[in-house]
Parts: sequence; C-alpha cells; structure tokens
Amino acid sequence: MSTVKEQYEVYPYPARDPKDERKRLITGSPSLPAEIDHFLFEGRYDPAQPMRALFAGGGTGDGLIQFAALMAAAGRAAEITYIDLSKAARGIAEARAKMRGLTGITFVTGSLLEAGDHGPFDYIDCCGVLHHLPDPQAGFDALAGALAPDGGIGLMVYAPYGRAGVYPLQEAFGALWPGATPSERLALARQVLARLPEGHLFKRNPHLVDHHQSDAGFYDLLLHSQDRPFTLPELSTALQAAGLALVSPTQPALYNLNRLLPEGVEAPEGLDPVVAMGLAEKLRGTIKTHIVYAASAARASAARARPGDRNNVPHLKGLPAAALARHVAANGRVPISHDGGKTTEALPKQTAPLIAQIDGKRSLAQIAAAARMDPMAFGQLWARVDDVLGGWGLLLYSRPETGTTHR
Repeated sequence: MSTVKEQYEVYPYPARDPKDERKRLITGSPSLPAEIDHFLFEGRYDPAQPMRALFAGGGTGDGLIQFAALMAAAGRAAEITYIDLSKAARGIAEARAKMRGLTGITFVTGSLLEAGDHGPFDYIDCCGVLHHLPDPQAGFDALAGALAPDGGIGLMVYAPYGRAGVYPLQEAFGALWPGATPSERLALARQVLARLPEGHLFKRNPHLVDHHQSDAGFYDLLLHSQDRPFTLPELSTALQAAGLALVSPTQPALYNLNRLLPEGVEAPEGLDPVVAMGLAEKLRGTIKTHIVYAASAARASAARARPGDRNNVPHLKGLPAAALARHVAANGRVPISHDGGKTTEALPKQTAPLIAQIDGKRSLAQIAAAARMDPMAFGQLWARVDDVLGGWGLLLYSRPETGTTHR
C-alpha cells in the first residue's frame, strides 16, 4: 500500500490544470477574505494591515489561489506561506500562482507539523488534511502553535454520515493488492467498484462524486491509506485539546437542530450547543465535510461579526443583490443549496428593499436610513435577513471592498 506522500506524488489532489486559471477562479469555503473577516475578526479586519496567512497542506492550491487572487483584486496586502509534503502538488500550486501573476507567496515542501517554524500567522487554512494524519491531534496542536494570539483558522475535515459506504471500501481495498503500485490499485479498484451489488451502501449514497471526477478523486476517496472522519462534537473536542474553540460552521443553519424539528417543537432547554449541533448532524445524515472557523479559546466567542452592530457592512456571497431582492419580493422565499441537498426558507417580502441595497459598501446604518425605517422595525426585519442568509453562509459582514467573488 502506498504512503500518503507517495499517493499525492502520483495523484496530486484535487486534479487541476494550471492553464484553467486563464478562464476561471475556483472559489469556496473557507478562505474567502470576507468570510475570514466575518467569522474571525468581527467583520473589522483592517484592509490596510497585511495579513500573514498559512496554507497548511495546501495541495494543488485551491484555497491558496482563491485567497491570494481575491486579496490582490481587493488591493489588500498578504504575506502567504504554503506548505505541503507533495512536490507534485506544490508544483501545480506554483504554476497556478504564476499563471495568475500572484506574488508574495513562499512555497515550502514539508509537513504542517512544522507550521510553527514559519509563524506566527493571522490566518491559517487547513482543508482536507488533518483527517489524513497518523495523529490528527498533533496536527491541531501544531496549527494552534503557529497561530497569532488574535488570529484564527479555517478548516475542513471529513464527516462520517454523508460519507456512508466509503470506509468499508477503504478497508477492503486496503487489504487487497498490498504489493501493487498506485496505478495498479486504481485500475483494480475501479473494476471491483463496477461489480458491487446495487444495494451496497456506497452505491446508494448520492452525495459522493469524487470518484467520477478524476483518477485523483477516486484514489483520494476510496484508496486512501489514512483517513478518519470527525463528528462535529469530535472536532470540537480536538480543537479544545489544542487550546482552540469552534467559532462557527460556515453554514450554521445546517447544524441548527430546531430547523429539523416539527413546527412548534424545540430542542430541550439547556442543551449544550455542540451537543445540539451533533444531534442535527445525525438527523441530517448527509454532511460529508465540516467546514468551520476556529480561534483561541480566549477569543472564539467574540470573533464573529455581530449583526446588531449598525456599523457593519454586509456582503452577499456570490449572489447579485438586485436579482435576490426581486425573487424575495415576488416569492417571499429563498432557495438554498447546502452539503447534501437543497431547501427553501421563508423571508418576508418586506425585506426585499433592504436586500437590494447590499452592495458591500453601505453599512447597516446607511441601509436603515435609506429605507427610512425606525430602528426597531429595521432591527426586526434585518434579524430575519441575517437568520436566513447569514445562517446559510450567504451574508457576511466585512469592511467595504473586501470582495467575496472574483471581479
């Protein structure tokens, strides 16, 4: 069986062609600059202050390129360090950065366990890596040790329930063909997968797609030699052991237990918030990854932007305000896509004029003044906007001109 390092030398993940940077920018969570500001810096990170950022286990560079490109487009300075074990993955990430003319990036071939040698950092991105370490807690500890006291982390780890069917296959494939090369194992596993009975849990899971997208995706999903998922409570425990704490998932509504209970029924009073999120995870059963922000235990509770602060500037993540406002005005509902499915949420039609004014420049106070609404009426309507759009990660508070998508 190949080691993790050997796997990513043969199949750098995710599969990317640097030439594609000419025609598109891949965006997502975490590591959108406005999202970082929203979840980690109360929506007030000074854009004139250079941000020291680490991409730990940066792979072929999706998070790195997104962050560097959007920071540059917004005119914000950043000092960026990239670390990964795979020389092949690093080569692709470097080529992508060169294709875009991105500068200020230091590329390092090495382990994220050495992150502290390069810090401290204001922001650390670690996506899809910690669950592949022989000792994940050592990874959490290393990231915490590389973090500046006022900094924060955006991370993604695998979740168990949405990946139903993956782990029995990983175990079976891991026991077969011990002397085979990675390419031989891939070819054999593809043949076995095609012969699985239709009732196999993997074949019945519609949320798994990596094996259809590339050889690297297939290998990473089903042939990985080291892979353990985390429930949300397990993730929280690992963060706490490193002196960190969960700030929030990027889509907190996904973990809102009350959204999954019958109308008029609420979760028991006094239920620990992390326990409640863990119950929601079990009820949904479709979450494949946990994408969250974390900070030191001392500041995590105050890191996230407050919707009641009228000086905050709202941004819509990847949504045109005018089109969304028209939809709300006509339907009183918003379609939502999330990990594992789609849903719709009611949003009062009276909120449409407020949504139409979101331009990434106006503060909440300015939007309220333009709407000529008294503070109480505005607060009630905006609370609903924040609950729906903010709850699903579509509304972020940040300084003006931060940007949430490529311009």
